[in-house]
Amino acid sequence: MTGDAASLRSRLIRGPSESVDNRPEGSGPTATGPGRLLRTRRGGRRTERRGSLTSRGARAERRELMALARDQARSPLATIRQLLGTSPGKLFLIAVILVIGAIATGWYASTSLDNRTAALAQTISDTEPIAESSQVLYSDLSIADASANAAFISGGLEPAALRSRYSAAIATASQALIQAASGTAEENTTVRDDLNSLAEQLPVYTGLIESARTNNRLGNPVGSAYLGEASNLMQTTILPAAQRLYTARSTAISDPQNRFTDPPWGVYAALAVLLVALIATHQYLARRTRRRLNLGLLLAIGFTVVAAMWVLVGSLLSVSSTNSAETRGAQPLRDLTTARILTQQARSAETLALVRRGDEATLQNQFVSANGRIAATLNSYLADTDDDDDTDARESVQRALAALSTWQTAHAATIERSNAGDFDGATAMAVGNTADGAAQAYMTLDRALIDGITRTRTAFRDDINTARVVIGYVGSGALVLGLLAAATSALGMTPRIREYR
Repeated sequence: MTGDAASLRSRLIRGPSESVDNRPEGSGPTATGPGRLLRTRRGGRRTERRGSLTSRGARAERRELMALARDQARSPLATIRQLLGTSPGKLFLIAVILVIGAIATGWYASTSLDNRTAALAQTISDTEPIAESSQVLYSDLSIADASANAAFISGGLEPAALRSRYSAAIATASQALIQAASGTAEENTTVRDDLNSLAEQLPVYTGLIESARTNNRLGNPVGSAYLGEASNLMQTTILPAAQRLYTARSTAISDPQNRFTDPPWGVYAALAVLLVALIATHQYLARRTRRRLNLGLLLAIGFTVVAAMWVLVGSLLSVSSTNSAETRGAQPLRDLTTARILTQQARSAETLALVRRGDEATLQNQFVSANGRIAATLNSYLADTDDDDDTDARESVQRALAALSTWQTAHAATIERSNAGDFDGATAMAVGNTADGAAQAYMTLDRALIDGITRTRTAFRDDINTARVVIGYVGSGALVLGLLAAATSALGMTPRIREYR
């Protein structure tokens, strides 16, 4: 103990000697206690009575001092409990709870909504472009393989258009591989292994193609062996790795939709609890103080209502835009990308069948299977979308279906000429520039799919950006309004507490 407690201890040790009058005998009235006088006629008895009264007074004063010491040495928790049992203590406790609750609610709402905004922004800036690069990587690798096969069956010096298409596809695939490798530090082992495999095997593939091209120019039969080895490497190693990479990247696009298609129920609940607490406090004060209105609490209630309405409207608009991004963008984008991948697979099987005469039946089955899946995917897209929903993308899909039908007809004519022994006619139909040929139909289909992919990708990015914008300032606004509610609730409670002074 310090202060008063220490002085009390010293007084207990010294005793109440100061209260006894030790003046000489016969000097007059003697004080033995407060307001008490001892008068005696005989000197001997006077001393005896003085000692007896002094002893009783000392014990009484000691008990009083000990009680006072116990009161002053009482624990802080006991003091707090006693304080909270009083009216001002209860009001102070309510004020502290309201202030802390308002600040905590504003902070929680701000953190939750800002996390949503950051995730949506990351989808636009990182996740979606990386997924697009993975799609371009797979498609251009398939285009390069199909172009190399088509150039080989042309015989001798390949057409400049095919050579240019092959070179452009390899260059684009290389750039897409670099972009698709972004963010691999946090990726799983499978993605890193696929990226490493692509980086290692792509130069090997291009080397085999150059060897096949050189020998084909020289008329050496070994050129077909090099081409077969290159195509086998592409079909069994490179393209499967690229497809797994695209699947992993495209799945990441759906993460924001899976996380943010539901409203922020936790934020709603926190704001509702704070609002109920403020209203209940205002009613409690109105009954206790006989004052109907408390300006500070009314302002706090108003700030909380504004925050709740802002969060409600902003989050619902954001959720609506996110759902629209899924239905108008992400899902159609996956469908059209799948159709384009199947298109490249069908084209590779078609051109390779003219090189590998012995594997024509197997490659023909691969072509028919891929075409059937393309038609099913495109028809499903048209069935799932409305006529008024992204009309331009629907037109692109309809053009793609028409080109697919033309391609199937041209392919049938190619197979017919090949079976009849007209290999030159089959080659011209497969890789020539005729309007009704397979090459032109394939390129028309690929361009239509690219156009549809571009439009759905734009719709996806626009909807995600809208979702980000409408909720972008809600988090900061909720924090500011929470701080204002805390300040005004404290101002409203302070005068009521001071009234008890």
